[in-house]
Amino acid sequence: MRLLRRAGCAVEFPQAQTCCGQPFFNSGFRQEARRLAQRTIAIFEPYEAVVLPGGSCTAMIRLEYPHLLADDARRSGGRAAPDADWLARAQALAAKTYELSEFLTHHTDWQPPSQSDAAGAAPDAVAYHDSCHMCRLLQLRDEPRALLSAAGCSLREMGEPDRCCGFGGLFSLRLPEVANAMAAEKLRQAQETGADTLVTSDPGCLMHLRGLADAGTPRLTHLATLLDELSSA
Repeated sequence: MRLLRRAGCAVEFPQAQTCCGQPFFNSGFRQEARRLAQRTIAIFEPYEAVVLPGGSCTAMIRLEYPHLLADDARRSGGRAAPDADWLARAQALAAKTYELSEFLTHHTDWQPPSQSDAAGAAPDAVAYHDSCHMCRLLQLRDEPRALLSAAGCSLREMGEPDRCCGFGGLFSLRLPEVANAMAAEKLRQAQETGADTLVTSDPGCLMHLRGLADAGTPRLTHLATLLDELSSA
């Protein structure tokens, strides 16, 4: 919220918002997911843009809501029905929903103040982890890196920056040994870069990787947190 306000946006945080429904959706509970989708649509309809701090929820609203709510239009059989307009409402919300780095890069003129402008300031050595939903479904790879570079960070690319961290929502609960091995490999690659900080744009990845971090692991943080810290320095 602070970053968006620095970019000149008037930001509101609707207190009624809840989960977007992705855990239900991925587990096959479509009716439960549909109810949460309808709730989310109704809450965020009044706003010009909806900005989320992660690729997973952004992909759910932008890509999956129209598929999920298309069922209502099909069930109506072309006849007027109370829920027949949910597809159009889902499409309208999808069209104005953005991941944070995407919105800051393409829809504002804001850039973080460069730390290289500060006399004697050493740039932060940063490795960036591409979350699966963000880079594969939303095709967002360059935007977070552009913001980190603008802030004066020294980017240290991992050998496989888009390798899955193993979280995968319920995947990490169903197959914890596999998920933890994937996280350990991601952390090994991050440590190998010599970076001081490992940054990601997805809270789920961050939570999972932090669960296996140790004293030798680079500091783990969200893109928004690091940019806020650098902008406040």
